Amino acid sequence: MGTIVSEAKRGVIPDLVAETARFEGVDPEKLTRMVARGVAVVPYNSSRDKKLSRPVAIGEGLSVKVNVNVGTSMDISDPYLELEKARVGLKYGADTVMDLSTGGDLDYIRRLLIRELDAPIGTVPIYQAAIESMRRYGSIIDMSEDDILDVIEKHFKDGVDFVTLHCGITYNALESLKKIRRVAGIVSRGGAFIASWMLHHDKENPLYENYDYILELARGYDVCISLGDGLRPGCIADANDLAQNMELLTVAELVERSRRMDVQCMVEGPGHMPIHQIAANVALEKALCKGAPYYLLGPVVTDIATPYDHIAAAIGSAIAGLAGADFLCVVTPSEHLGLPLPEDVKQGVIASKIAAHAVDIYRVGEKVASLDRSMGEARARLDWVTQFKLSMDPDKASEIHGRVKSRSGACTMCGDYCVYKILKRFYM
Repeated sequence: MGTIVSEAKRGVIPDLVAETARFEGVDPEKLTRMVARGVAVVPYNSSRDKKLSRPVAIGEGLSVKVNVNVGTSMDISDPYLELEKARVGLKYGADTVMDLSTGGDLDYIRRLLIRELDAPIGTVPIYQAAIESMRRYGSIIDMSEDDILDVIEKHFKDGVDFVTLHCGITYNALESLKKIRRVAGIVSRGGAFIASWMLHHDKENPLYENYDYILELARGYDVCISLGDGLRPGCIADANDLAQNMELLTVAELVERSRRMDVQCMVEGPGHMPIHQIAANVALEKALCKGAPYYLLGPVVTDIATPYDHIAAAIGSAIAGLAGADFLCVVTPSEHLGLPLPEDVKQGVIASKIAAHAVDIYRVGEKVASLDRSMGEARARLDWVTQFKLSMDPDKASEIHGRVKSRSGACTMCGDYCVYKILKRFYM
């Protein structure tokens, strides 16, 4: 069975790519070449029961995309709360949804999101493998390699469009981590699950060892592999250390193997990183992984922004996007504090969308910049209806404007002294 990569390599424009190119506003032949080279991906599971109304392309020169994470925990396990959060995220501009559930009926939650949401869905299968191992054997470390691989295949069969797999944590990288003595250690949950298994069994990463088999599975469903950064830094002090970069070198090898198998893949990145190191980190990933789409959690540029990590992440995201990052993962105000609720998701998505849009003014050009021009023109006309319509949060904008009734038609900050009223004949 072929994949969209194998079709693209033959010079055929896959129907999915042609449809996606229309939404992206790019030439279908160009997007096909990008998919063939592996510098763009279109996450879409070929076994899905229904088509997406708006498929998404992620990669070189395309608009920066935003992912929103949802998912239950041991303390809060309500599938319909997660569905609500996902819908809020999509309403405010997220392009994709990832299910990170660790509590309740994991199969039901994942299938509910796939069934109810009109967006590409991602998952982290090692979460379910570890949790089922806890339920079955009493510990994470007792899961078998087959247990892990079976869960990955189950997610593929259910219709997920992309999966995070922490394949790049090698035994040598773990050994280097012991010598470094990080401040925050391993902060990736999936990375911690895999590392604990490796250390207990004194064996290589089963995801790395079985990567060719995983690629064969992915080919069958045309699933996009997202190569997770299990050794990402969890605080500024740990950024760009040896372990992080050893994992990236391994990931670069895995990208090449994915491309040889005609399986779409992208690369995940940090995490926490000081502002002056972000551009270099993006450049390194793009060089080592030969342009593979880069998917970043933030980066969060300071460790003391709690509970405003969504702002710290938006700063890092804008810098990363300008340097060439392609995909941003939403960070919410509840990061490091607790499970996000719908309002947290809204605030996180809006912050990420501001960063993405700011980059797209440069990256995409006039198609995006025209929205800002329209807002500027509406402000000059004191056209409040258009201003609210163009806002990322129309309801909030309208609420703030209407808190006190304006007698002048301008906002209550300036009233009759509004520059546009004073200089009206020059603006109209």
